Amino acid sequence: MQLGGFVIRVIGWLPVAFVVWYFAAPALLWPAVLAVKLIAQIGLGDLVRGIEQSGRTLVFATSLRPGVVGAQSARITVDVNMLLYAFGLPLYAALVLAARDPRWPRLLAVGYVVLTPFVAWGVLADFLKNVAITAGPLIASQTGFVSWQREAIAFAYQLGALILPTVAPAVLWVLTHDAFLERMKRARVR
Repeated sequence: MQLGGFVIRVIGWLPVAFVVWYFAAPALLWPAVLAVKLIAQIGLGDLVRGIEQSGRTLVFATSLRPGVVGAQSARITVDVNMLLYAFGLPLYAALVLAARDPRWPRLLAVGYVVLTPFVAWGVLADFLKNVAITAGPLIASQTGFVSWQREAIAFAYQLGALILPTVAPAVLWVLTHDAFLERMKRARVR
């Protein structure tokens, strides 16, 4: 097994996996949407009044009021693009398909189940960052989050946006392809 051939196959599978992921995202992300709704209902019930999926976007209806006079009945909504946190799914799929493992359907299913909570993490962290940090002081003050909680939200957002979408699929692939990596290592020694 040559490393160069594997890399070329990954590069070949990436566009295919991303196209499928992009167009199937509303359906593929449905379990992440359910997880986000459940977590928001249990942990953020006073802040989140409802969540609707609009294609690849989740729309959070909140109990927060805009900070302007005359808008007493208005409420803030926050849109979160789920694709920003789900691009690890096609990355993992390309790696699995490029390895040519006969167990690829099972490995894709395992990857989907394992990576879905990371998507939910990113979506929730983005929502919380929007209402607690970037929305401005008139709105953020209504959330009731104190300084250390806003710091935790910022950390969760950084982790969910920058690290988990790329590192989680790579680590999962390494963990599920130890035999492939061992064959690759032996081929390089020769």
